[in-house]
Amino acid sequence: MANGLLQVKGLSVGFSKSEPLIQGIDLTVRPGEIIAITGPSGIGKTTLLRTMAGLLPPLEGHVVHGEGHTTPPRGSLGYIPQRLGLVRHASVRHNVVLGALTGTSSRFWPFSAEARERSREAIAQLGLEGKLHAPIRKLSGGQQRRVATARALAQRPRVLLADEFLGELDPATMESVRSAVMEYVTSQQSSMLMVEHDIERARSMADRLLHVEDGRLLEVEA
Repeated sequence: MANGLLQVKGLSVGFSKSEPLIQGIDLTVRPGEIIAITGPSGIGKTTLLRTMAGLLPPLEGHVVHGEGHTTPPRGSLGYIPQRLGLVRHASVRHNVVLGALTGTSSRFWPFSAEARERSREAIAQLGLEGKLHAPIRKLSGGQQRRVATARALAQRPRVLLADEFLGELDPATMESVRSAVMEYVTSQQSSMLMVEHDIERARSMADRLLHVEDGRLLEVEA
């Protein structure tokens, strides 16, 4: 795969072949690389990320994961959606362990020692030890975003897709979350593709910066 963990060839995304939101996308995401996608709201950035995650079918083209897989191998792709998708009545620990289970051979209760260790490390990385048993519904929006990030890191994916994952965070917390994710990508030689509306924030993280304009994904100076 030309040294890529994820490769997109001739991809068009949207909900109608006659009116694609973004089309003609060719992209290789390499180990250790962070790519940021910017552009106005409602232009198709989230749709692109959801298509790459396999949650929406492409209008044209295809997405290849790892060594030629058209669907990501179990646990290889992590996704932090804009709406988070947390289990609101469950605790922080429960939500993060669910992510760890996705990345291990253990799928059911009781949790394996590996899943418990992964969740413990991710919870510590995101500074959530004091909220371990708190239900998600009682957390602030920023705290919930930290839980969603911890859940994704506990999975230890090869490719991480993140949609505005730094939103609703105060500056100090944002910096700690940003650092944790960048350290993960570097240490694991994983890759990250992030949607970010704040271009300066995108530049602070990304090795490559892509911008959606007139239905095309264009590379700009990072």
